Amino acid sequence: MERIQKLIAAAGIASRRKAEEMIAEGRVTLNGKVVTEPGTKADVNDVITVDGKPLRREEKVYYVMNKPKGVICSVSDDKGRDTVVSIMPDVEARIFPVGRLDYDTTGVLILTNDGEFANKMMHPRYKLPKTYLVSCTGEFTEEQADQLRKGIMLEDGKTLPAKVHILSSSTKKKTQMRITIREGRNRQIRRMIEHFGSEVTRLERIRYGTVDCAKMRQGEYRKLRMYEVKRLLHYAETGEDQEMSRP
Repeated sequence: MERIQKLIAAAGIASRRKAEEMIAEGRVTLNGKVVTEPGTKADVNDVITVDGKPLRREEKVYYVMNKPKGVICSVSDDKGRDTVVSIMPDVEARIFPVGRLDYDTTGVLILTNDGEFANKMMHPRYKLPKTYLVSCTGEFTEEQADQLRKGIMLEDGKTLPAKVHILSSSTKKKTQMRITIREGRNRQIRRMIEHFGSEVTRLERIRYGTVDCAKMRQGEYRKLRMYEVKRLLHYAETGEDQEMSRP
């Protein structure tokens, strides 16, 4: 027996939190009766509908994409622009991106139809590390990097300590660095750099937890292998990279 909101999330229809809202709104039925309590449980033989449509238990799938620049990180776009889902035409499952990357940001993006998995990847409680290659204007100093390592105050609160490694800072007032954060605030890296009066000119996410896309061209994607999914979940829940911890 599983809670209905978990089954809805597992079917890729919505996140567990959104599923709870749908239940509270009376949009879900169990064996023909409207359900309004999120804690209601069901099993594989029960008939569940969402907005009148039977719940189909899809096979869970997981993809990693090297997101290209100029693509919307969404399932659809009302302006008709390319989305990360629309450039995956051969994928039949109803997948959605895990978190977001800005329109002009490239790099590692995970997509799935597994709502529970997505929640663990994104939830602040798990603090999954995300590493970015950042190019910005201005000469970024070690003193400024130290401030990021301790956390800085943004308009939505103080950031968690970041890992910062300055790769180059030239006399032409251009800096390239590698930054790892354990949060997922909107435009966080860009706002962290803007805090010091600089502007990000190029931003690429090169690692998400234990996954990278170093050998993938922009726009290329592939299925994650099950060991990669399990490794991500293990890292999210324990903070330990199984691969890196091996002797």
